[in-house]
Amino acid sequence: MRTPTVIWTWSVDARIHPARLCAVLESVLARPVVPLGVADPARLPADAVICDVWQTSGDFPTIVECYGPPAGVSEASVVAALARRLGHRCLVADDTLNPGRHLLATPDGTLRPAHVDVADTDDGAAHSNARPCTIATQRCRESEECRQSRWEPDHVIAAPDLTAA
Repeated sequence: MRTPTVIWTWSVDARIHPARLCAVLESVLARPVVPLGVADPARLPADAVICDVWQTSGDFPTIVECYGPPAGVSEASVVAALARRLGHRCLVADDTLNPGRHLLATPDGTLRPAHVDVADTDDGAAHSNARPCTIATQRCRESEECRQSRWEPDHVIAAPDLTAA
């Protein structure tokens, strides 16, 4: 049995059925995506990604975790491609380790830093009130954390390549 060493986690701004999400992710990654609930370690294809999907509250109620994603592929770029194919906004953690700062992927595939309100629930973190991280906001303009991030305020990438780091 293989042991996944990397976990990707993001959320979607709509309630997406797990089967639909796995199918779209499979088309983005061009490899098998197996729902966690039916993953049989003895029968998994070597390149399969295991995907867990559940619902919580907040503006981004669908939570997705991927176990064993492919090496050399940017999680943020995959999330941007997924947002484009689903037609929904998605949030993925950025490099600041601040639970309220993420990258927001929009339905056109654009990635930009954003701040969200986070509430702990029995079903995991609930994210609400997504707003851009921009130098027009004093908090972002003065924040060392925002300015030292690879995703500094107002940084926007349109439809990134899947291999972009």
